[in-house]
Amino acid sequence: MLLEKKRLDLESRIAELGSALVAFSGGVDSTLVLAVAKKVLGDKVLAVTAESDSVPERELQTAQHLAETLGVKHRIIHTEEMSSPDYLKNPANRCYYCKSELYGKLSKVAAEHKLTSILNGINLDDLGDHRPGITAANEAGIISPLAELGFNKQAVRDLAREMDLPNWEKPALACLSSRIPYGQPVTTEKLSMIEQAEGALLAEGFRQVRVRHHGDMARIELPQEDIPGLLKNGLTEKINLRLREIGFQYVTVDLEGYRSGSLNDVLDLNTIKNGKEVVS
Repeated sequence: MLLEKKRLDLESRIAELGSALVAFSGGVDSTLVLAVAKKVLGDKVLAVTAESDSVPERELQTAQHLAETLGVKHRIIHTEEMSSPDYLKNPANRCYYCKSELYGKLSKVAAEHKLTSILNGINLDDLGDHRPGITAANEAGIISPLAELGFNKQAVRDLAREMDLPNWEKPALACLSSRIPYGQPVTTEKLSMIEQAEGALLAEGFRQVRVRHHGDMARIELPQEDIPGLLKNGLTEKINLRLREIGFQYVTVDLEGYRSGSLNDVLDLNTIKNGKEVVS
């Protein structure tokens, strides 16, 4: 009953907008927003996905396939955060510069298509983490219907499953730049190494994967229950060899396991205000 009410509330909130552009990453959050928008707005919705060096090619292809499955008009735009010196320096508010670039581009696309609103997939749980991109969203007037209506990640997955969305179980994904420790420059070469390294692990059947880039060392994060699977049947040697071929000299497995935003552990979040203060 509670989930049904949340669904109706979400439909009502999006329907009242009249038309919308959905910032569509292909993750379960933005897919839910897009599916509901398609249901209540019909052809007056456009999905837009950003293409950049910090987004794995496989995710771009996934987004294209999902938009086609949902029967939604879809555009891919190129964002240029890699042209921003502030972004490349990789401060603690790196995401602010990325999302400011994205939302600036989305605003132009929305105006071009005469769409009244821009929606994203931020949910309630995101508000409790260090997410400078949320500040950029607020400044750009982006609507976050899931967060507004109290959807946490579990509620998103529950409703997505009820609606038979194909990616309701999809693990959370963050941009490739989030694998590089703050203060270490973001480069195209590093992002390519990370994408290839994570692709090697995904190809072996692991679903939730992070490869953190620490200079010449790759730090692999997997859910703790998946770590034993990496350590048997010669897979360790295979992955070690592949990551060395990619360019890492050392490969290590984090025994604490996967956790979202682990590189935020070094931050004193009390010193970061509104997602704008740069930590040196």
